[in-house]
Amino acid sequence: MRDKLLSGIYGILPADLDTDDLLVRAEAALQGGLRILQFRDKKQGYHRALKRAKALRVLTSDYDACFIVNDSVQMALDAQADGVHLGRDEMPNLTQLRVEVGSSLIVGVTCRADAGMAKHVLRDGADYISFGAIWASHSKPEVPAVGLPRLIKARQLFPQANICAIGGIHADNIVQVKAAGADCAAVISGLFGADDIAYEAAKLTAIWQAA
Repeated sequence: MRDKLLSGIYGILPADLDTDDLLVRAEAALQGGLRILQFRDKKQGYHRALKRAKALRVLTSDYDACFIVNDSVQMALDAQADGVHLGRDEMPNLTQLRVEVGSSLIVGVTCRADAGMAKHVLRDGADYISFGAIWASHSKPEVPAVGLPRLIKARQLFPQANICAIGGIHADNIVQVKAAGADCAAVISGLFGADDIAYEAAKLTAIWQAA
């Protein structure tokens, strides 16, 4: 697992963009220094979504960036992504998944603030876990904010785990997230909602590296 650690700014593309806008925003973030990018596409048909994922795979490869597909193991494999991120409702048997796909695919799991779930998925082969929402999020307002103390506790409970913080993170609070023990910080609107995405990606990266 140690060769699969994710660190730094983890950009999650908004799910409702048309393809041209999706690729323009993705490349702007990559030009700004983003090196982890997740693709979400919950409303499109599989073949259209896969075409978009493959385009993003080419783009991320050009920038030597890690490409993660949300929810779909099959799409991650078909697009030759580096990994898949699984939500609580899409959780397969991770032990069996490892048998099927081997160790090369990065597997991340949304744990919100559930330490029991985190322990379970880490034992069964997850490469990283996400905790949050740390603060209230525009992208997922229905997810309750858990605050920094829960992130700090997660770091204490799982000292060897690769932990990604998510929820309401932006340039003004990202230092607190790193100080609380996160290995990476997931940003959606805090990056892709910016007027100048490349500039914001560079700023977030610089702040994280300096913290």
